[in-house]
Amino acid sequence: MAADLALWADRYEVIVLEGCDGVGKTTYAMTLMIRYGYQRVHAGRTPEGADLFQRHRSILALPGRLVLDRSFISELVYGPILHGRCRLTPSETLQLLAMVTARGGILVHLTASPEQIHARLVARDGTAPTIAELRTLSARYLMVFSDLARYTKVITVDNEQAA
Repeated sequence: MAADLALWADRYEVIVLEGCDGVGKTTYAMTLMIRYGYQRVHAGRTPEGADLFQRHRSILALPGRLVLDRSFISELVYGPILHGRCRLTPSETLQLLAMVTARGGILVHLTASPEQIHARLVARDGTAPTIAELRTLSARYLMVFSDLARYTKVITVDNEQAA
């Protein structure tokens, strides 16, 4: 793995793993769960009409060490690109970031090239977004994490060589 997970486990109660589909979030989350005792929470897309902010507040309020295998940050990326809007307000986003920070948490931006992500998704699922679509998503993640780094700690991990 490209990251020092033991160091993360020593330092952070909450680890939020984010990045494009196929970048390795679940691999890191499962390792943190099995080796270091984190509770893994996978947050898929919240159905329309559900209170997305409250859902993520509830997740971040869970006791103990948490590793989030996708989180509210995905809404900031995928929402505008795939659905034409983000269902979280800037104020709600800042409140969620404050909860992560208050719990001694960290945001982890996992990256890999669009070509590598594409190959992983095809191998795993038999299908994948186009490389152009993956470039758009990767660029949006970079922009979002640049903004979020003004409010909380962000680590970027190049996961290009991971299997």
